[in-house]
Amino acid sequence: MGFISPLFLGFVASLLGVFPPGLINMTAAKISVQDGKNRAMVFTLGALIIVFFQTLISLIFARYIDGHQEVVVLLREIGFAIFTLLTIYFLFLAKKPKKKKTNELKIKSKRSQFFLGMLISVLNFFPIPYYALVSVSLSSFQYFTFDTASIYSFVVGVVLGSFVVFYSYIAFFKKIESKTDFLTKNMNNVIGSITGIMAMLTLYHIIKYYFKL
Repeated sequence: MGFISPLFLGFVASLLGVFPPGLINMTAAKISVQDGKNRAMVFTLGALIIVFFQTLISLIFARYIDGHQEVVVLLREIGFAIFTLLTIYFLFLAKKPKKKKTNELKIKSKRSQFFLGMLISVLNFFPIPYYALVSVSLSSFQYFTFDTASIYSFVVGVVLGSFVVFYSYIAFFKKIESKTDFLTKNMNNVIGSITGIMAMLTLYHIIKYYFKL
């Protein structure tokens, strides 16, 4: 499959998964505001190390699933339900984000920020099922294969995409802080549209499998 295609797919998947304001990117932004960009980058480095291993584990798990057709069919059905629920949530329920009060985070040493990045990333279990589901879905559409080179290319793409998002929050948080709600609302519409398309494609493959179309 080559190196570029899975790299690009991993990059795009991470942008969609990480861009909405979350604990990691918002913490990185706050550290940047309070302690400077350098320390925020140290925090980001710690988070990215965990992201690398989480994504690798998710793809190894997904490769096992992809080799068992009955599990793939079951996962497609679960994926259809998840994509449908996500579409409903992002398009209809998440349009009015509430402003959350964030506690000030003051960490003096770079080492503390590095391990804080690792800790917060470890506590975030979303990447493992997310990238497993995305990779299996891409594989079912024949856009991705689970050979070793493609897996590592995808993982590198995810890390690069995550870095771009984290750095964007670090670099531009002061400018976009007052517009966070606006960005969240519109990003919800984008993500909801994408998950809606994924739900329809997944449903098509389910129907195709059962009716042997």
